[in-house]
Amino acid sequence: MRKEENIGGQAVYEGVMMRRGLNLSVAVRNPQGEILVEKYQLKSFFKKWLNFPFLRGLIILMDSLIWGIKALNYSTSIAFPTDEKEKVNENWLIFWALILGFVLFVALFIVLPLLIIKPVERFISSLIVLRLLEGIIRLIIFLIYLFSISKIKEIYRVFQYHGAEHKTVFCYESGEELTVENCKKFPRFHPRCGTSFLLVVMIVSILVFSFLGKQGFIERVISRVFLIPIIFSISYEIIRLGSKYSDSLLWRMILLPGLWMQYFTTKEPDDFQLETAIRALKEVLGEDVTSNLSSETSEYRE
Repeated sequence: MRKEENIGGQAVYEGVMMRRGLNLSVAVRNPQGEILVEKYQLKSFFKKWLNFPFLRGLIILMDSLIWGIKALNYSTSIAFPTDEKEKVNENWLIFWALILGFVLFVALFIVLPLLIIKPVERFISSLIVLRLLEGIIRLIIFLIYLFSISKIKEIYRVFQYHGAEHKTVFCYESGEELTVENCKKFPRFHPRCGTSFLLVVMIVSILVFSFLGKQGFIERVISRVFLIPIIFSISYEIIRLGSKYSDSLLWRMILLPGLWMQYFTTKEPDDFQLETAIRALKEVLGEDVTSNLSSETSEYRE
């Protein structure tokens, strides 16, 4: 078993990003079926801050978002090439992607739930009940959002690569050889997935928001926006603590709803997608990347 290594990953367009410590690789299939790889050696600029509880959660979150966007940018340039590529400043791309993502998050998961419960507030005197109702509505919106985007063809394929990433990491953690046939045996639901983290975020937000007193609508929106860093930090520490007791029955029960939610965010991958994930992981491990499949040929089909 190799669980202590904490291999992480992310699905991208027609590929997978894998990360091990400061080593990162992105494997992407081009339209011809070839797997192209980009490797990065990350800087340890923030490494000294990772020993500080709560602060490290925010640092890791920002680091993951930035490199996730870089990986997505690389994958789209390979998977969807154009005849004339316009050069875009990557730093500005990351900046605007983070801003857009934050605005979308606030609109969908803070403003919308507050608007939905506003008409019934006068009928409910308990603030705890109101916060619980707000949290349930937020969760329902999240599930509807995931279900809706999974119906988009391109997103569905990303979710298949997400499943391939999980199966490949499971195979590696089990100590088995990284082959397509071995990876197929493992589930596509992984306890360290970001989907599980988001569920913890929503539960923690209910608890944190329950301590807020009566507020006007604008005050509630502002207070929730400013509490986002605190909620994310607490959630990260919970996930970090739970990873130390991942074999306990209590922790498996806590993670179970997060695993159920991965039904929406992961789909069963095909052999080509599994091979791409294996290639990404082998590259980040520095292992032999010789393939025993013929998927890097014209047999590949989208």
